[in-house]
Amino acid sequence: MSRYRLMLSPTQRAALLGHCAHARYVWNLCVEQESHWRPGRGRMPGFAERCRQLSQARAENPWLAAGSVIVQQQAIRDHDQAMANFFAGSHGRPSWRKADRDEGFRIVHVKSEHVRRLNRNAGEIWVPKAGWVRFRWSRQIPQDLPAPQERRLRRLERKLSKAKRGSERRTRVRHAAAKLKARSADIRKDWCEKVSTDIAKRFDVIRVEDLRIGNMTRSARGTVVEPGRNVRQKTGLNRGILAQGWGLMVRRLEDKASGRVEKVCPAYTSQRCSACGHAAVGSRESQALFRCVACGYTLNADVNAARNIAAGHAVTARGGRRATGPVNREPQPALLPSG
Repeated sequence: MSRYRLMLSPTQRAALLGHCAHARYVWNLCVEQESHWRPGRGRMPGFAERCRQLSQARAENPWLAAGSVIVQQQAIRDHDQAMANFFAGSHGRPSWRKADRDEGFRIVHVKSEHVRRLNRNAGEIWVPKAGWVRFRWSRQIPQDLPAPQERRLRRLERKLSKAKRGSERRTRVRHAAAKLKARSADIRKDWCEKVSTDIAKRFDVIRVEDLRIGNMTRSARGTVVEPGRNVRQKTGLNRGILAQGWGLMVRRLEDKASGRVEKVCPAYTSQRCSACGHAAVGSRESQALFRCVACGYTLNADVNAARNIAAGHAVTARGGRRATGPVNREPQPALLPSG
């Protein structure tokens, strides 16, 4: 589990404390419900039944309805998992949670657009009822495998590093890790096939960045004489780029939309204003924000770059079109024949 330090405003702090209170309240209701169970009283309500009971409670209590239903349902899910661990013998019985001691809540269905990077040290995540919450970007966020499979893969890799070479245990662990990696590749390929088919059906002309992915993901390890710097950070970045399947997406688009895919040079597309066409380094205020220094047009930086690529705009450092050469060069003296 990765932990990140939040940078909260007073309003956001109050909203998150409210989530903690609601999650604690629902958890304690589940604990109280379990405490009344005795042999012969039938089965305890499962997750679906407790969610129906939660809907009734939200309808009768406005203060509970003001909170996030996702947070409250996940408190029920967490209690179900805690009871399963208790019956499996791996954990103790779930107990009562107290304020200021057992605080926390969980949200699910977090999409990639719900997390965005602002700069080198900060990012934002969308939290229900709290909006965009800033946090310290202290480590890379895993985005490929679902969280349970990601944790299992890391655990298998640790076991593999400790297993004796040639042993049956090492073979079993290696095969299990290979199955998880193959599943990750299948998920990525399935997504690429579905999205590329949809794009090829809906658009006549498709423009993509002409990225040199091989150069972008080249190792920063260096040599013995000249060792690289920030090798671990670069390794994580390379892994994240390769996990997105950029190259596979472009190949499948070229196969399904033959002759309709155009590759646009990516140079300065993130610095060019999609509204007025002015290109300047200062317009890119942060990783997520673009504000044109010429016209003041403000937009998400990725959306602005995507519009430039969709329009086929690739510029040089001086602002001219790449296809025709710079159009705003300084006047050059005419070369007249001597004599």
